Amino acid sequence: MRTVTTALIALGSVTVSGAALAQADASGSASFSLSADGASSSADGDASAKGYMSKYRPEDGLVEVGIFGGVLFPSKSHNFQDESRPHQAFKSIAPDIGLRLGYYPLSFLGAELEGAVMPTRTEDDDESAGLWAVRGHVVGQLPMYSIVPFLLAGGGRMGAGSDSMGSDGDPAIHFGAGVKVPLDDFVSLRLDVRDNMTQKNGASDGSQTHHPEILGALTFTLNRTKAAKKPVDSDRDGFTDDQDACPKEPGVAPDGCPIRDADSDGFLDPDDKCPTEAGVAPDGCPVRDSDGDSFLDDQDKCPTEPGIAPDGCPDPDPDKDGIVGAADKCPTEPETKNQYEDDDGCPDEVPEKIKKFTGVIEGIEFDVNKDTIRATSRPTLDGAAEVLNEFPKLRVLITGHTDTDGTRERNLELSKARAESVKKYLASKGVAEARIETRGAGPDEPRESNDTAAGKQKNRRIEFKLLE
Repeated sequence: MRTVTTALIALGSVTVSGAALAQADASGSASFSLSADGASSSADGDASAKGYMSKYRPEDGLVEVGIFGGVLFPSKSHNFQDESRPHQAFKSIAPDIGLRLGYYPLSFLGAELEGAVMPTRTEDDDESAGLWAVRGHVVGQLPMYSIVPFLLAGGGRMGAGSDSMGSDGDPAIHFGAGVKVPLDDFVSLRLDVRDNMTQKNGASDGSQTHHPEILGALTFTLNRTKAAKKPVDSDRDGFTDDQDACPKEPGVAPDGCPIRDADSDGFLDPDDKCPTEAGVAPDGCPVRDSDGDSFLDDQDKCPTEPGIAPDGCPDPDPDKDGIVGAADKCPTEPETKNQYEDDDGCPDEVPEKIKKFTGVIEGIEFDVNKDTIRATSRPTLDGAAEVLNEFPKLRVLITGHTDTDGTRERNLELSKARAESVKKYLASKGVAEARIETRGAGPDEPRESNDTAAGKQKNRRIEFKLLE
């Protein structure tokens, strides 16, 4: 990491020195400016520098292609080897060349893909070797000026091949920083300082090793917008012709035209809501009742819709079902409140297949004094799950009931557990748990007397109830 730190310090120096050229004047003082031809003078140099610093700023939607070169510092503890061959390091510096493609949908954010090769040699036996990398990353940059600092981070794959160690590739992540310096609309220079991290040789704990990298690049911007021509103001009224509704007549805000009263009603056009129709106070328009509901427009809160008192707007709930506006699919028919599609504002009946699974659900049985569902109950529960999945807006309350055998506390606990078992079964068949509530009624809500075995059998039950 010491190499990366040193390179970052050098990068800061390059950025500062590239942003300003120093020239000593006759008195020995120093002045700073940046111009296209490298010459500096007090006024022209400042203007040139300001123009350069704004002319080539990043824009949205730019596509960049580039060719780069530099050096990679391969880690001696790399893991780019055939496991059957002995490990050895590569030479400490490898030349680095590659191609880059980038797209910047936003001026400050983009993504790039790269491919690079780094020819080198093995350190011990001096055999020919080659490293390679294929990677992508996200780039965040500061687009305020032509000289653009940036940060990047991403991942890909990095590997090597050699006669000594064979071929191998590992996942890699990388991060870094850099700066772009444009030469013109199309061409710019770029410097990157990065660290690449891959699996460390012999590490069983997932440790990473580092491959610092320094790159210089020539970048070509394919679709930069050309600078727009300076707009013309023919009548010299402060409104350029492309924004002036009267480009040959000096005018005023908002449109660059002279102030007029086209309908001669005493209301100047900027203040006249009906500039082509003679009108009266307060707005220069004739008094109207556009919707014919006997509420004049200046008193009608809904002037384009016939309405009723007190404000001239239509009745928001003509069927009086409490559902108003676009939410009411049947505005002239009241909603049927039956826990089935009660929010669409339309009358309806609960489908028979849903009715089958409301109230007491026959055929759901459990092991004695347990919440384990018996296998014979599964066809019934599968049918309930199928209906609930067919009608995904339905919500249901599952209530468990018991007879009076045992203590009330135990029966309340058992009935709740059985309701939960049914809920879990339905959830396993794809019904969202959020649509199901459970309750344990224990022995408190019998439907038959608990004095007979038949009565107790009927009292041990599961009930479904639709919820709003």
